[in-house]
Amino acid sequence: MQRLSTQQPDFDQRLAALLDFETAQNPEIDRTVAAILTDVKTRGDAALLDYTARFDGVTVASAAELELDRAVLQQAFERLAPEQRQALEAAAQRIRSYHERQLTTSWQYTEPDGTVLGQAVTPLDRVGIYVPGGKAAYPSSVLMNAIPAKVAGVGEIIMVVPTPRGERNDLVLAAAWLAGVDRVFTVGGAQAVAALAYGTASVPQVDKITGPGNAYVAAAKRAVFGLVGIDMVAGPSEILVICDGHTDPDWIAMDLFSQAEHDEIAQSILLCPDPRFIDQVAASIARLLPQMPRRAIIEASLGNRGALIEVADLDQACVLANRIAPEHLELSVESPWTWQAKIRHAGAIFLGRFTSESLGDYCAGPNHVLPTSRTARFASPLGVYDFQKRSSLIYVAEAAAARLGRVASTLAHGEGLTAHARAAELRYRDD
Repeated sequence: MQRLSTQQPDFDQRLAALLDFETAQNPEIDRTVAAILTDVKTRGDAALLDYTARFDGVTVASAAELELDRAVLQQAFERLAPEQRQALEAAAQRIRSYHERQLTTSWQYTEPDGTVLGQAVTPLDRVGIYVPGGKAAYPSSVLMNAIPAKVAGVGEIIMVVPTPRGERNDLVLAAAWLAGVDRVFTVGGAQAVAALAYGTASVPQVDKITGPGNAYVAAAKRAVFGLVGIDMVAGPSEILVICDGHTDPDWIAMDLFSQAEHDEIAQSILLCPDPRFIDQVAASIARLLPQMPRRAIIEASLGNRGALIEVADLDQACVLANRIAPEHLELSVESPWTWQAKIRHAGAIFLGRFTSESLGDYCAGPNHVLPTSRTARFASPLGVYDFQKRSSLIYVAEAAAARLGRVASTLAHGEGLTAHARAAELRYRDD
């Protein structure tokens, strides 16, 4: 794990290299995905059956067998151990409560001459959520994607989840039941994204696709964007911890591990003004790492893209945090709200020593689908607003036709668009 200091003469270059992540499309993956998309678009269910047999090792006679009855979801929920069921219910309740506060409604106002302007807010008709399947399954992803859609009033939620070698995860299916997912298909990969985007005889076409996946899923989502909406094309997981040097160093080490264990290209960074505390965190990392089941992944992640960075003070830490624009930002400091006011770019901000990032992943309430790779500079967490759309409302009363028409006519003539001007002019007469 790199040890850096803002006092180093080449610090800016070293930080830039640390943050650099190649987000360009992989031509080989793109070619494979393009072929799959075209095949599914052309052959529909037959292509789905072929790819499911080829990639997941599941052979079925018809596409109808790829769909799970809702009774199967309910049974999965009822099979859960009481502790798991209660945890899932508690998380769902908190996620729902938070997202209900994001719901926006239509609005309008009337001007003195009778002109009415406003905005109609309506939910999407149908959305698809992609959920990783098999042993590497994430019920939290089901809740974080489906509950905001449900709160928004989406008419139908279609979930796709691969079941490699026929393995079904009860927690994932139980989460789908609890979140109110309408239909579940046991397909995955680029072929599942294609089915959602184009529709097949069995899988209905959706208006938007959300949810995480591997490089092939990400490439497929990118390719179908425009035909359907997508949430984002996410990069590797990230955590940035700002600490004043007074938190238990074991806590900080484990928080860095929490994202590093996702994969070898995840990023974990600590910013701290106390070099002795940085030494303590490094010692905690060395001591705790051998105990971790995913040690090899964590070690590779920290070695590839992790860093312990000494800063001059917490003000400088906040400046760097805005430059880094992390997915997850922990403010493990005294008076965290004071420092939060200095943060402009972060997907989610975790305030105080007792607020671990992992709480946000599962049960705090805010969405864990967050912008990565510095896109927090312009992007936001997934929310109810991603499942609603807005239409402008314009009603021009007769009394306003001349006033607005003259403005439009002047501007239209200035742009050389005579028909635009005439359309406005025909609705009023000059005295």
